[in-house]
Amino acid sequence: MSKNEKKSTQEQEELEKEEMTVELELDDGSNVTCAVVTILTVSEKDYIALLPLDENGENAEGEVWFYRYSENPEDPNEEPELGYIESDEEYEAVEEAFDEFLDAAEFDELVEE
Repeated sequence: MSKNEKKSTQEQEELEKEEMTVELELDDGSNVTCAVVTILTVSEKDYIALLPLDENGENAEGEVWFYRYSENPEDPNEEPELGYIESDEEYEAVEEAFDEFLDAAEFDELVEE
């Protein structure tokens, strides 16, 4: 492996470790930085799971927020849109899909060890 290939591999690993975050403006006008956990597809709709972070970049409460998620396929540079989940049934379906995502992530982590 050449020096450039090794450097490129290290840069890629650092990028993978780096969390993607979004800034949300709440109804009260305050802003919250959230780590993007994953994007899920449930019943042919996309949803995003966000982990709200405090001023230290931590999430001590373990709270996860779910929103509807959509991108403009004609303009990939346009900001994605987030929307509220209106019904309890829809929220529960997203929550169940997220639990399955976590179970799969834990399984993958065990298999890698």
